[in-house]
Amino acid sequence: MLRHLLHYGIHFLVPILIALLFFKRDRVKVGLILLAGILLDVDHLLANPIFDPNRCSIGFHPLHSYILIPFYLGLALWKRTRLLGLALVIHIIADATDCLFLRF
Repeated sequence: MLRHLLHYGIHFLVPILIALLFFKRDRVKVGLILLAGILLDVDHLLANPIFDPNRCSIGFHPLHSYILIPFYLGLALWKRTRLLGLALVIHIIADATDCLFLRF
């Protein structure tokens, strides 16, 4: 239960909190952009089964690959793509947290 609360809390609550705390003037727009990071899960459609509660997404799905994670971090550092990069990094953190629960 804690695993799912933490995983989905990071996916949905962290973007909203970041928008409310750090982007007060554009909180709705920023919140929606950050929440859109969940779209990274579109690559789950390539897996069989699409959803497996005991599978770690990191390193398994193409958009969750170890090669792309530094790219997402880079996007978060560049001002023009900061929100997109932040959305993707939050998503990866949520999934990595889920993977940690699977290990222990």
